[in-house]
Formats: sequence, structure tokens, C-alpha cells
Amino acid sequence: MTAPVVGVVLAGGSARRMSGAEKASLDLDGQSLLERVVSRIAPQVSALLLNANGDPSRFDDIGLPVEADSCADGLGPLAGLLTGMDWARRMHPACEWLLSVPVDTPFLPVDLAKRLSDAREMESAEVALAVSGERLHPVVGLWPVAHADELRHALESENLRKVDRWTGRFRVAEVAYDCIPVDPFFNINTPSDLEAAEAFLGS
Repeated sequence: MTAPVVGVVLAGGSARRMSGAEKASLDLDGQSLLERVVSRIAPQVSALLLNANGDPSRFDDIGLPVEADSCADGLGPLAGLLTGMDWARRMHPACEWLLSVPVDTPFLPVDLAKRLSDAREMESAEVALAVSGERLHPVVGLWPVAHADELRHALESENLRKVDRWTGRFRVAEVAYDCIPVDPFFNINTPSDLEAAEAFLGS
């Protein structure tokens, strides 16, 4: 990896299709989704933040710093991304890059930070995003922390909400991953998704 990277796990959204259950705490074969994501991402970054709204004490056993959206909540994953940037600037001012991942992706690659960082540098891009099955994953990305003020303005003054509209402003390097034996960015949105993830682990 060419430069130090810190990370943020985005867990600030609601899980409307999971009958009100919090995604971070969903059990997958004896581990919560949050535990699985942390186990894969923490070794890849120099520090890791959990972005989650509500009472942070419910995550005490994870051992991560927890911060709610630094702007008004309910603004989607871009608000969590801004929270990660603000935290990085405040707590790790020497670190220029932020890796973002969602909490509902339990099969994340163990080389994600390195491959995104290498691709960004090789292509002289401002942002690097993951791709699998020809699908772009705009919340699995490597971002310059220096974009925090610009993102805050977009959220608060431009009413920007869609991640792809934000990424469309920058040069983006795309890093493709194979989907065999499983899509590494498979995300769990519904009970049937959770069952499919359990079936894969069982196989």
C-alpha cells in the first residue's frame, strides 16, 4: 500500500426489509455481520471507525470508536462517508485516505484496501471503487479525506443524496473482483439474503 489508510464501517442506515432488526447485529453462522466485516477490514487499515446512529454503547464489545452522522442523520451513506472523513481529519490528521465499507457485506476481500490504493495510484485517480459482476459498488471505496468540506457542502447546500452523483465529479479507478465462489460484495438486505449467506458458509 502506497499510503496509510483508515477505514469506516457504514452502519448508519435503517434495515426496513429486516423486520426492524439492526443489520450490524444480525447473526451469520455464530458471528454478527459487524464482527465479520471488522475481522476482514481491520487488518487492512491503520485505524477503523464504526459509523452508527443511536446509543453507541450497544457496540461496546466491538472495541471500535463509534460516531453518529456528523451532519443531520437520514442523509444516506454519504453522511456516513463524511463522518469518516471528519473523524480521520480529527483523529488521524496525517492520513490522507479513507476506505469505506457497508456493514452488510460479510464476504469483503482481504486485499481490498491494497488493490483500491494501487489502482488509484496507477490511474492517477481521485477515488477508487470496487466492481463485481459488472456492477459498481459506490460505497465500497477509497476516498481522499481532503474532500470532506466539499462533501459537506454537497450534502447541506446542494441536497446531494445519491453516491453515484458524488463519484461522478471525480476521476474514478474501478477495481474488478471475481464472483466465484461468492460475490465478495454480496450484501444482506432481506431475510432471504441472510439465508443465502448461511447456505454458502454451510457449503
